[in-house]
Amino acid sequence: MAAQETQIMIPDEVVMIKIYVIRGVNVMMDRDLAELYGVETKYLKRQVKRNIIRFPEDFMFELSHEEFTEWRSQFVTSNVDKMGLRYAPYAFTEDGVAQLSTVLNSERAIGGILFES
Repeated sequence: MAAQETQIMIPDEVVMIKIYVIRGVNVMMDRDLAELYGVETKYLKRQVKRNIIRFPEDFMFELSHEEFTEWRSQFVTSNVDKMGLRYAPYAFTEDGVAQLSTVLNSERAIGGILFES
């Protein structure tokens, strides 16, 4: 008997509000991707660091202090959000998002996330 594949359907609108343009490239932040993949941000970052060779600069980059400050100023954050934003996040391009599923060991990463239109 084959293992049942689990796929999560996420409306495009949910994803679209989590896409930012930084350095002229569409990216998603590590914390948003961690939420979508059902893992903690620290786990996602740890797995990326362990597999850094799979994430060249055109797949992922860390925001500079100036980019981080500008990005934080673009939305209202609660105190809980501010505590989670002490360190500059990783920004992942479309290729980097796809690569994440190869290094994360979560049901969503393994089964896949489908985006609805």
